[in-house]
Amino acid sequence: MPGTKIKTVPREIASGFKSCQVGVTRVVLADCFRWLDKAGENSIHGVVTDPPYGVKEYDIDQLEKRSNGNGGIWRIPPSFDGHTRSPLPRFTALNGQERSRLCEFFVQWSKSVVKVLRPGGHVFIATNSFLAQLLYSSLTEGGLEFRGQTIRLVRTLRGGDRPKNAEREFPDVSSMARGCFEPWGIFRKPMFPGMKVSDCLREFGTGGLRRYANDKPFSDVVASERTPRREREIANHPSLKPQSLLRRLVYVSLPLGEGIVLDPFMGSGSTLAAAEAVGVNAVGVERHAEYYEMSLEAIPKLASLKLPEIDSLVGVQSEQVQLF
Repeated sequence: MPGTKIKTVPREIASGFKSCQVGVTRVVLADCFRWLDKAGENSIHGVVTDPPYGVKEYDIDQLEKRSNGNGGIWRIPPSFDGHTRSPLPRFTALNGQERSRLCEFFVQWSKSVVKVLRPGGHVFIATNSFLAQLLYSSLTEGGLEFRGQTIRLVRTLRGGDRPKNAEREFPDVSSMARGCFEPWGIFRKPMFPGMKVSDCLREFGTGGLRRYANDKPFSDVVASERTPRREREIANHPSLKPQSLLRRLVYVSLPLGEGIVLDPFMGSGSTLAAAEAVGVNAVGVERHAEYYEMSLEAIPKLASLKLPEIDSLVGVQSEQVQLF
């Protein structure tokens, strides 16, 4: 039977951890591995998430360094053209041991996600050009099947700098290319042997991707934007993704428009806000109490933002806007 559309995500999905209902979504204060270990098998229809990569950037000491402007794993860039640039994790600074830790983290995470996902359930996961190869191989080793990637076209302000501490000596050289895209890996829990997408849709409500309200298919290239200031003022999280992107991903992840979307690295709740706006059920898991508390206020505020073109594309408004 396809997933049954419900009015709210039940409290039981918190698996005994502290949680709160926000709209029709459920936010849970817990480490994602502990929650995934207790969550029911085949209980989730899709995953949309932006992970911290299990390395150092969200360890307590590194968050303190970022807050104090001391850097650490975070690159604290100078102001530019009157604008303060957001800190970015310096993934190029990871050593071999840290890369191994990252791979081990995501192999185990993939195994845990495979347990809770329904067969055919999709995973949309943000990454970057430095770590994509490590992430993708780890997720497939853990049991998810690679289904491609979505390229978010956005100027990330990463790269393009002259050699550090030798800018005047080598003024015509950049250490690396200027970043203008962000890859999102697309994965799927394998369907049963011999099962077709249509069979999976009938039995589990999963297997494919939802078409937009204008009857166009989801594209693997998405023109995007840096997260607007009005959204950052609502949710002060260092890796906040824009609602214009997340509403698309949440929408297409449920092929029948029914079921539960999971964000196991919820942060300030932007994915859940997108689910609220689109009108689907979601559960978010966050281990940092500060961000958990922030999400309780941020989710309804982000969800209430009007994005006419995107909202019509994902069926929030009756007007249809042809974007492709």
